[in-house]
Amino acid sequence: MKVIVVGSTHAGTTAIKEIKTQTPDVEVVVYERNDNVSFLSCGIALYVQGEVKHADELFYSDPEKLAALGADLRMQHEILAIDSTNKTVQVRNLLTGDEFEDNYDKLVMTTGSVPVKPNIPGIDNPNLYFCKNYHDAQVLFEKTEHINSVIIIGAGYIGVELAEAFQAHNKEVTIIDGMPTIMNKYFDEPYTQRATDLFESNGIKVVTGELVQGFTGQNQVTVTTDKQVHQADIVILAIGFKPNTALLKDQVKMLPNGAIVTNEYMQTSNADIYAAGDSTAVYYNPTQSYEYIPLATNAIRQGKLVGQNIVENKVKYMGTQASSGLQLFGMNFVASGLTTSAAKARGLNFEAITIEDNFRPEFMTTTAPVLMTLVWEKASHKILGVQLSSTHDISAAANGVSIAMQADFTIDQLAMVDMLFQPWFDRPFNYLNILAQAAVEKASTHN
Repeated sequence: MKVIVVGSTHAGTTAIKEIKTQTPDVEVVVYERNDNVSFLSCGIALYVQGEVKHADELFYSDPEKLAALGADLRMQHEILAIDSTNKTVQVRNLLTGDEFEDNYDKLVMTTGSVPVKPNIPGIDNPNLYFCKNYHDAQVLFEKTEHINSVIIIGAGYIGVELAEAFQAHNKEVTIIDGMPTIMNKYFDEPYTQRATDLFESNGIKVVTGELVQGFTGQNQVTVTTDKQVHQADIVILAIGFKPNTALLKDQVKMLPNGAIVTNEYMQTSNADIYAAGDSTAVYYNPTQSYEYIPLATNAIRQGKLVGQNIVENKVKYMGTQASSGLQLFGMNFVASGLTTSAAKARGLNFEAITIEDNFRPEFMTTTAPVLMTLVWEKASHKILGVQLSSTHDISAAANGVSIAMQADFTIDQLAMVDMLFQPWFDRPFNYLNILAQAAVEKASTHN
């Protein structure tokens, strides 16, 4: 059997490794338009900031390692067209310009995503940059030495992390987002306000509720919004990503935004075409629906499943809670599942509670408060989402609630589930128990 893999970042690299590990006799041909594989774009801000010393450290594999497994890597080759009826692909060698046809038994679509580039005046300004790949990382790192100011458009994870990264180099930083709050997609107001306060206390200008209308200028960029103008030496666009799936348009089932829909085994509506990663929709457990959530965690899990199921269907996809987190100026923010604003936007009948409590007893020499929010379905008490923030490392707590949601836990179960007690680590009731107990108490007063 011959498998063609199109693209090799998170999902593609993982799929290649798994196919060759699980089924060494399967022929794997990889077409990658870049000259590298497996770049961790989520580490670009860390590189710009100086936490990661070399961009090369952000690769977790390389063509030589994949070739050693038996994969046939065709670097700097671009797929021009896919004919799913005849199982062929049209390919261009970007080094020579030669074009040729190749055939497959099964195709793996791991083409990832591309940055959203709005069609507004001045979008091709030479001082406007993106933050997506290895080339972008090198350019942004080099720019830090030659600029005094930067405007970042988009206050999602990439945008806010870049803001801190440039501030660490004493640059004048402005972050602009069209939503009422920063990190709006991931957190509710108590958390977004905490992040905003952190930014402003560290000299970063936070501008929300403004829509960018255009870019002008040569040596400096003038950003015109619907309310005012802003100026900086460079502008970075970090307003999101869209699936890179034009090659399969009208050939497989997709969401309206072009994200490919797969079954539990990562097969598209064409059983001989598999898809994984940012080109693909995920099954979002809190809403029990397919949604577009481009995260590396989703990509590598889907890629691994492609490898496990490429010959025969063996392992089902468990879906996702879209757990995520970041650290800003020493403050940790983590989340899993739905925020209250997301639950409201979907018309769900839900309740939520927000409390703050120390992560371990006050008699310890030090402790730290944890701000935490739990969202649950009103009728069933099923957990829909959690958010936490603290200087204490609360990342494992988000993972714990993710597991609980995966298992259809209710707030009543989380309130009393067994967790260890040791004063170094927590209270007799872990803070997640305490949060869920507060939720149970609130739910009981509303019945």
